[in-house]
Amino acid sequence: MADDKPRLGRGLEAIFGENVSSVLEEIQHSHANNSEEILLELIHPNPYQPRIHFDETKIEELAQSIREHGVFTPILIRKAVSGYQLIAGERRLRAAKVAQLKKIPAIVLEFTEAEMMEISLIENIQREDLNVIEEAKAYDNILTRLNITQEALAKKVGKSRVHITNTLRLLQLPKSVQDLVLNKVLTMGQVKPLITLEDPSKIIAIAEKIVKEGLSARDVEKLIKDKKSNPRPQSPSTDYSYAEHLLSDKFQTKIKIVSKALTIHFQDDDDLNRLLELMGVIED
Repeated sequence: MADDKPRLGRGLEAIFGENVSSVLEEIQHSHANNSEEILLELIHPNPYQPRIHFDETKIEELAQSIREHGVFTPILIRKAVSGYQLIAGERRLRAAKVAQLKKIPAIVLEFTEAEMMEISLIENIQREDLNVIEEAKAYDNILTRLNITQEALAKKVGKSRVHITNTLRLLQLPKSVQDLVLNKVLTMGQVKPLITLEDPSKIIAIAEKIVKEGLSARDVEKLIKDKKSNPRPQSPSTDYSYAEHLLSDKFQTKIKIVSKALTIHFQDDDDLNRLLELMGVIED
């Protein structure tokens, strides 16, 4: 472990630009003999884990392998105020619980809170199978917590700044649409054109149309383009209730406005003369 500390120190700058997942795997394999058996009940989830969904089928398959052969590669943890916090090895930890193990081999590293957050988020972002919404939330988390620019983040995770920007824009979509992407009902390509729309209700309606009709990303782009080039003419407002209220209050009688016609109600000749006087049509 001592050999790796310099590499993991100094804010992890030494491994930026590398594949963090590979670095973590290297630590786990090279220090497997130095692992400890830790009670599962003492290990708390990684608070900076951006991944929301895990493939339950793959977890069960891994659990079955663990039942037969045990856990080959130790997980990485750090000491916490109470017990330990997971750094890497979420699938193994979940599978070990499914396999009903009491303990799991683990390597204890001396990570600061900042290092814990940084390497957890970056390691997950660099995985190919991280959902694009999970990726967007991870980017947003890093930008907020580390107070860095998109340009700096792009260098840290080995992505282009344009990719960072486009991915972050997905968080502008209504939550229901984000959930469709999160649950792999829609792809980034299908929802990306929706970001240009301002009305959340229209975005949701089009997203539902995409799902119902199975529209491709190209179909969606064309649909949005057509809507913008041929906007539906707005029908003039036909709600004259406010004007009716003002006139009724002024003339103290019932007044209706329907189809560009104004109707004034009166009770008798005296009431009619009162109205005419108010309008200045006849003299007092």
